[in-house]
Amino acid sequence: MVATGYGMVATTAMVVVVLDQITKWFVLQHMYLHQSIPLIDGVLSLTYIRNSGAAFGLFADLPWAIRVPLLVTVSVGALVVLVFILRSLQPHERALRAALAGVLGGAIGNLIDRVRFGEVVDFVDVYWRDYHWPAFNVADSCITVGIGVLLFHSLWPARAPEG
Repeated sequence: MVATGYGMVATTAMVVVVLDQITKWFVLQHMYLHQSIPLIDGVLSLTYIRNSGAAFGLFADLPWAIRVPLLVTVSVGALVVLVFILRSLQPHERALRAALAGVLGGAIGNLIDRVRFGEVVDFVDVYWRDYHWPAFNVADSCITVGIGVLLFHSLWPARAPEG
């Protein structure tokens, strides 16, 4: 990968981390735990919660002394794997690089919360009537979009130009 590729990855990941941390800071400063502010009635609210587990609250019931070190270790391991994958990409694989940069930034954003609080600040609450999707944050969104791009690319890889 060329130096400009590393610059794009670093910039994208940094933007994700900064946006994630600014939005979480805003929630921490202006909302109390479990407060909900409707944005689109019946569909979308800002709802401040803390996720002590992994995705969808997985491992939330483990004791703190096991859960936090486990999730921090898994996060750091994932970051190492992401860096190795990024290093293996070719210069023309810009979409994959951008997707991985979003995942990298999101993983760093949530890792910051885990180290600071032992849990992750979530606040985007999407729902329909009584059916709520698990609350999430900017980091989670970037991770999800990045993984979606990676899955799309793996299912429908770009064909090499002929000629």
